[in-house]
Amino acid sequence: MVGLIIGFKKERKMDIISQLQEQVNTIAALAFNTFGTLQRDAHPVKLSPNYPDPPPPSNPTEDPATAAGNVSEQPKLMTAALVKAAKQFDALVAALPPAEGGEEVQMKRIAELQAENDAVGQELQRQLEAAEKELKEVQELFGQATDNCLNLKRPD
Repeated sequence: MVGLIIGFKKERKMDIISQLQEQVNTIAALAFNTFGTLQRDAHPVKLSPNYPDPPPPSNPTEDPATAAGNVSEQPKLMTAALVKAAKQFDALVAALPPAEGGEEVQMKRIAELQAENDAVGQELQRQLEAAEKELKEVQELFGQATDNCLNLKRPD
């Protein structure tokens, strides 16, 4: 299974979480298509003896032997693809690193990261204020320079 994960990483160049998200999307698409195919290919069923017989299949030009073969094979192929995708998902979950410590350690790490984020945010705010101050100074100097240029007289 590890070879599968490593090969998958090389091909996709994603972290495990992104691979898990991609695999969930694949499983959802396979399930959606499988259910749609089963619904589309299901034979009509008489609901009650009081109702008339269901209509015949809507595609009478297709060879019945071929249609029966495709209908019986498609669910098997789709099921195999769904099982394969689920096994790949399980392999990715197994490759996740174990949770470090318990909830207490994780909460402490979250608090540390939040404090670091706050410090970086304050530094960015100071840099933003300094940049805005410098922009105002440059705008004032530009205004003075344009005024000086406009006030110059042309030589006679």
